Amino acid sequence: MEEREPSTSRQSNPEQPQPWTAESPPPSRSSPPPQTLTPVQSIQNNEEDQDFHKIPEQGTQQSKGCLKKLKHGLKSLWTTRLTLESDDKKLQVRTTLKELVVYILFLVLLSIVAIGMTSTSMYYVTKVMSELFLDSSSGSVSFRTVGSVGDTWTFLQGILPSALHWNLWYNRSLPSSFVFYENKLLGLPRIRQLKVSNNSCVVHEYFRDIIFDCYGEYSESNEDRNSKYDVDNYTAFTYQSEASLDGSSSEGKLTSYSGGGFVQNLGTTKLQTTQIMEHLFRKSWITRGTRALFIDFTVYNANVNLFCVVRLSVEFPATGGAMTSWSFRTVKLLRYVTVFDFFVLACEGFFAFFILYYIIEELLEISHVKLAYFKSVWNLLDITVIIISIVILVFDVYRTVTVDKKLKELTNKPDQFQDFDFISLWQIRFDNAIAITVFIAWVKLFKYVSFNKTMTQLTSTLARCAKDLAGFAVMYFIVFLAFTQLGYLLFGSKLKDFSDFTSSFFALFNIILGSFDFYALREVDPYLGPTFFMLFIFFIFFILVNMFLAIINDTYSEVKSELANQSDDFQISDYFLTRYRKTLGKIHAKEDRVLDLDDVLKYADANADGKIDFDEWRQDLIKRGYANGEIEALFCKYDADGSRYLDQEEQMRLRQDLEKQKEQINKDYDHLNETQNQASENDDSDNDSVTGGSAPRAARGGFSGVLYEEYTHLCRRVERMEHAVGGIIGKIDAVLSKLANLEKAKIRRRDAIAKILNYLSEGDNKDQVNKEMIESMLKQELSQQEGEETGTGQSEGSLPTSIRESPEVTCYTDNEEDKTFE
Repeated sequence: MEEREPSTSRQSNPEQPQPWTAESPPPSRSSPPPQTLTPVQSIQNNEEDQDFHKIPEQGTQQSKGCLKKLKHGLKSLWTTRLTLESDDKKLQVRTTLKELVVYILFLVLLSIVAIGMTSTSMYYVTKVMSELFLDSSSGSVSFRTVGSVGDTWTFLQGILPSALHWNLWYNRSLPSSFVFYENKLLGLPRIRQLKVSNNSCVVHEYFRDIIFDCYGEYSESNEDRNSKYDVDNYTAFTYQSEASLDGSSSEGKLTSYSGGGFVQNLGTTKLQTTQIMEHLFRKSWITRGTRALFIDFTVYNANVNLFCVVRLSVEFPATGGAMTSWSFRTVKLLRYVTVFDFFVLACEGFFAFFILYYIIEELLEISHVKLAYFKSVWNLLDITVIIISIVILVFDVYRTVTVDKKLKELTNKPDQFQDFDFISLWQIRFDNAIAITVFIAWVKLFKYVSFNKTMTQLTSTLARCAKDLAGFAVMYFIVFLAFTQLGYLLFGSKLKDFSDFTSSFFALFNIILGSFDFYALREVDPYLGPTFFMLFIFFIFFILVNMFLAIINDTYSEVKSELANQSDDFQISDYFLTRYRKTLGKIHAKEDRVLDLDDVLKYADANADGKIDFDEWRQDLIKRGYANGEIEALFCKYDADGSRYLDQEEQMRLRQDLEKQKEQINKDYDHLNETQNQASENDDSDNDSVTGGSAPRAARGGFSGVLYEEYTHLCRRVERMEHAVGGIIGKIDAVLSKLANLEKAKIRRRDAIAKILNYLSEGDNKDQVNKEMIESMLKQELSQQEGEETGTGQSEGSLPTSIRESPEVTCYTDNEEDKTFE
């Protein structure tokens, strides 16, 4: 690598070095030196100057690219599994997850809007108001027990004024104009009746000479609209139409009644109301033609911001007697008062945006798949939710405008009756509609979790047995309706539960559920009653209901067995596990880099001078598998002064960055472990629900094997280990080679000394010349031994030259006689 001058490095980057992160190698601090342009480079620069006029065209292309990116972003925003054209499983999982997240946000907003319309105080307001007006009694008469015209007048003259007007505190110390001291009466209460005219029915010719009056059942055609003059100017004797009263029709136990009639407003005090009732009683306001009597009023509780719209109804059937019914509608008509109410208002705004988002999404799906869109039940539920939500938003605006108008009229005319019946009725329907919307929205979650085979067991079972259930339902209801008709005809005149066809229908359903009165049937008819009951139980309960359950059970068993051998379309746990392992591989790589640099700081300083020069840095990192460019960049990052070595301060800064990286890696590990534990628990629970929890994880389709990222990471670490071990093995080989040379030298010396000793033993009587020669030979052998210890020994099996080539020495053999030295 080419060395750079320190001054050049400092001039190229005057900024202070930034902390290094192990995620990516930092850029090199030093810039390349200025170069002299060659003629070829000059020509290229001139051509670039000539192409300057093409910049507007490039800007146009860039603008087109931005529009294309914007279009792609908008398209991906509304991309669903239905409009996705790719078969990539991962892309389908990501799209499904995006849909699920967006839908959960929509569901949260819808739930907040629904909860904002209700309150736990609604029940208690209804409870106290119903107990006051229904259970308060005068003698043995309460509104619940009213059964005649006399009982009705007892309630109107005694109980009703006391319940409506609380003029004093309980100890009569303070005046009070609130019902139960907390509920403000809005406007005046009103009483209204509907009558039928005489001769509204036909008397049989046998009784025409005896019965002269005939008042039939109520209908608008039979309604009596004749007004009478009252000297006291009471409006109770003047008929007013539904349009003039701005009223609406209402349902009773017997029939439906119009919004008109004979109307009288009550007083603002108990005394005034009592006087009005006494006057009406004297004038016989309730007649034989009276078919319905309605008492209407509204109270408002400011403590909980709730309206209670009350209607007490008494119906007088043509058979005689009286039947009571009541309605207590506790509603929240003033929506935005508290801080939480304004938070709900903000959620309603976001809810409207979500509805707009889903409208566009459904239109795109319809344009993509055409009429096939309407074949899916989930798509039909989407359309239902959107339609109901639009109605909800429209009614929300209508209710706000209407309530404001009513309250302004109440402020201007406090002595008039204010009819909140219509708006309260639609508020109740509005609450019911949003409740149904929330229910459908929760059920629609199955659409987004259908990629898991455990979640599809319910829908798959119902879809597969739908045809069988449809055919069975026809047979079931034929038999059931036959019993319904039989029960109505046999017991309709004697038992309330069978008094009409509808009541008989639900009474038989109650028998299936175990709620019945067998003794009442036997008392009505000791023969037909028990027979009817036993036949119904046998055919409906023991046969048809069990067949219904058998169809579902058999289908469920088939679906479960098929799902056990079928892999999930989208195993969400495997998807998250794959993401987890990828992230884990990245964290491992970061950790390796941090550990490598930590080891460099510990061991790279070979000369122990407290400084790490670039050669030591480079040599250590090359052994660990780093590239030269990366080594240069890392070194320059912390070589602030460009001295080509890292002093103690620069090493300390590097250690601090490494410690920060270690802390971040530990946090990443903890977060991944939590995510993996949750994914493993969900995956095990899903698989156990299908396999019964008896099969091992690998057999249940759990994730097995090693991902490519982990494999690459392990291979890289093994290569580094092999590189380090290779150096150690090389040194060991060198040591073994030296030891082998020493061993060989020892063998050669042993052989040579043995030959010398043999020579001495054979020449005992030699002269002094031989002794001198032997001494020189020994000295030569010792010098050769020293050379062999330093690696310069002779070849194996060679003798000293003085012995092999000396012309003055003649070696003796066994077959030769003694010879003298020359």
